[in-house]
Amino acid sequence: MPTLTIRDLTIEYSSGGYAVRPIEGLDLDVDEGELVLLLGASGCGKTTLLSAMASILSPTSGSIRLGDVDVTGLRGAALTDYRRHSVGIVFQAFNLVPSLSALENVAVPLLVAGAGRRDARRRAQDLLAEVHLTDRAGHRPGELSGGQQQRVAIARSLAHDPPLILADEPTAHLDYVQVDGVLRLLRAVAGAGRIVVVATHDERLLPLADRVVELSPRATSASASAPTTPTTIELAAGEVLFRQGDVGELVYVVEQGSIAITRERVDGPPEQVTVIAAGHYFGELAPIFGLRRSATATALSRAVVRGYSERNFRQQMGPRGLADLIAAPIGSRTTTDQPVH
Repeated sequence: MPTLTIRDLTIEYSSGGYAVRPIEGLDLDVDEGELVLLLGASGCGKTTLLSAMASILSPTSGSIRLGDVDVTGLRGAALTDYRRHSVGIVFQAFNLVPSLSALENVAVPLLVAGAGRRDARRRAQDLLAEVHLTDRAGHRPGELSGGQQQRVAIARSLAHDPPLILADEPTAHLDYVQVDGVLRLLRAVAGAGRIVVVATHDERLLPLADRVVELSPRATSASASAPTTPTTIELAAGEVLFRQGDVGELVYVVEQGSIAITRERVDGPPEQVTVIAAGHYFGELAPIFGLRRSATATALSRAVVRGYSERNFRQQMGPRGLADLIAAPIGSRTTTDQPVH
């Protein structure tokens, strides 16, 4: 069975005219039989990465290989063959055909590929037996529970016995009872020698995985690695404090000079969002909520900034409510009524 190899992968797209890179410089190696979790909050790039693995979208740069196949270079008939025979997809919303029975839903990929009805039916019966749904084969999706529908979706993804299974938030619509069966099934699928990659924000899946790839920093992780005491940083004119897409650990207060906040655009040079002058703070959302930086901060002239961990910042701001701090427009975020020193 092949291995999955990802090298220096970057995926960029436009959001409101701004350049967004949810995946940047990613390297990953997965061996057969492994189950990998792509863990992160909504918008961190989990589904985007799965789509690139499935060759549904093309990355901006880098490569994805499944065994000796360069997935990112596939075109035409080779691309169709890869999507049909090498990768199976389990969708968050099941994507079952409402008018078809469980058996018929599993048989659809086989019939589309040209299999005879008898062979397709036999294979679908075998797969439903694997997911313990033989007694529900004649039921339509509306007559099945959420967990049963997801098991039908998993069986369908196995129709062509692909070496790679991609599951996008497979437990999103399931209660804790239904989750148990789906988790056991996904683990068993990987144990059969396939590679299973699961995109999720559900931390209940952590013990299931051979490896966890965190695509968005968690607030607890960022605060744990941040300095315990405030840090003073001197910047020369034009020097970058942090870049769009970086992990954010500190909240910054400008003590001298000024800082330009810019966002990258897909159709031209970076756009200046605002300028942060002395006595004002910025960059609090990333460390508080475990987000990546949504903009780049650059010194317009020689500047001195002071960096605070999220905990230090909360303490220093005193009685002023955190919600009020976050809601304040960037340009008006002053520390003069509650000095941060």
